[in-house]
Amino acid sequence: MSDDDRRELVFLKLGGSLITDKTQVEAVQREVLRGVAGEIARARRDAPRLRLLLGHGSGSFGHVAARKHGTRAGVQGEQGWLGFAQVADAAARLNRLVTAALLEAGVPAWSVQPSAGLSCQEGAIAAWADQVMELALARGLTPLIYGDAALDRARGGTIVSTEELFAWLTPRLRPARIVLAGVVDGVYSADPLLDPAAQPWPLITPDDLPRLRASLGGSHGVDVTGGMFSKVTEMCRLASNLPGLEVRLVSGLRAGAIYHSLLGDEEAGGTRIVKL
Repeated sequence: MSDDDRRELVFLKLGGSLITDKTQVEAVQREVLRGVAGEIARARRDAPRLRLLLGHGSGSFGHVAARKHGTRAGVQGEQGWLGFAQVADAAARLNRLVTAALLEAGVPAWSVQPSAGLSCQEGAIAAWADQVMELALARGLTPLIYGDAALDRARGGTIVSTEELFAWLTPRLRPARIVLAGVVDGVYSADPLLDPAAQPWPLITPDDLPRLRASLGGSHGVDVTGGMFSKVTEMCRLASNLPGLEVRLVSGLRAGAIYHSLLGDEEAGGTRIVKL
């Protein structure tokens, strides 16, 4: 992949809280998903050189099964492995729905099952072939990955989040931007859905993490892969390690937010994470 292509490469995650109702079991937000797919398709039409690698969370699909079986912490015994398979199946079911919405919008989404070629060690990715993603991007495809159950050399099995997959791919594919689209429009001093006095953080740098730790909590509904602070911490680490990388957290419910984020427009709003 050339340097010019890398400058036009963007990672986009559709959060589980955005495309599903995480307070219910396996409930898809179909209208939201359709709207998001439309914004992605529009961005591709308006910026022909744009290359996208998409990912999505498991929301009310994989997270519910994973919490029931404790898959993130490890897998043992017959029932544990049955649960492991159920988690993978739930995540794949949601992935098929996301893939279908993108294809219907004209996005050449190519679903890539992470667990088929990935292994972990103590919950961290140890090996994954990124060359497949690079080749797909060069062919004009839009790879679509997702949080998944994965084999682990120490724990037997575990859960790998989309952010962790992005973290593995970022130093290898070197995107210009990472966009995390959820329900909340960026990062706030407290949960804005519960506290009307919560204040937004338009800009975050790695130096801000100590001040953020006390105010950032978990996610809404069931989430076994960590809350907002862990996501912000990981994105700050990526921004620190890859010069020029911009991370933006926006609400996919706000019209145009995903579109403008993909194109790198200031109108994207939300929260921007960079190393100054």
